[in-house]
Amino acid sequence: MDWKTAINGFKHYLQLERAMSANTVDAYLDDVTKLRQFSEPQNIHPQSITPSQLQDFLTWINGFGLSAYSQARILSGIKTFYLFMALEHGLVENPTALIEAPRLGRKIPDVLNITEIDGLIAAIDLSTPEGMRNKAMLEVLYGCGLRVSELVGLKISNLFLDVEFIKVEGKGSKERLVPIGTQAAKCLRIYLEDVRVHQKIKPGYEDAVFLNRRGASLTRVMVFIIIKDLATKIGLKKKISPHTFRHSFASHLVEGGADLRAVQEMLGHESITTTEIYTHVDRDYLRSVITQFHPRS
Repeated sequence: MDWKTAINGFKHYLQLERAMSANTVDAYLDDVTKLRQFSEPQNIHPQSITPSQLQDFLTWINGFGLSAYSQARILSGIKTFYLFMALEHGLVENPTALIEAPRLGRKIPDVLNITEIDGLIAAIDLSTPEGMRNKAMLEVLYGCGLRVSELVGLKISNLFLDVEFIKVEGKGSKERLVPIGTQAAKCLRIYLEDVRVHQKIKPGYEDAVFLNRRGASLTRVMVFIIIKDLATKIGLKKKISPHTFRHSFASHLVEGGADLRAVQEMLGHESITTTEIYTHVDRDYLRSVITQFHPRS
């Protein structure tokens, strides 16, 4: 079997058997394509690659300066590929079985404090329709802790603002109900009733919440650009993205004493281990505890 045939089969497996999103499928295919680029010049076929050759591949991608996290993610994609090869093509020996991923530290993500979040939202020009949309968008992003893909995929039919809940389609098309706070719900209503209602909507996007000027769904890239521009506008030095609002949402809840299981449910994490990264304690609080209670302070 050649690489092209194997990768095409893998794509159908991810789409049909695993029901993965288009973005996730693309990421897995990109991982295996890297292995193909390494293997084809050496005439290595997908079903005959050895653990030793896979180690050489990992050394090869390490030469590109990829982080340990990126290398581990690529290896995870390749492990999934060889699981597919075993299930669908009867591969007896899995060459990835004994390959270990690079060790990863548990990095605490960057977060914004409430003053910085207020500053970003206050910098939005509310005299334009796009400004009203952007305010609603950031309030929902921070107020509900959504992934950017969940934000741009939000549907009007999944808004239950009268009871302050929204239904979100997360990873693997898994749905969850997330509470939406009063401020976010208010801004969302204003956008829907005063701005979006006057837009000409492109066919097929009637149910999409956040629209661009052409009446189609806002893209993930556009959300990144909007946030970057606002950060530049207020002189914010932190490197931020839409995901920073999600991290801030979770951190502020946990630091305020919220139950970790509830935060896990709202974020849509499969494992509570993923949510536990937000249990870091604010450094200023730690410093104040030492100052107040340690006898040598």
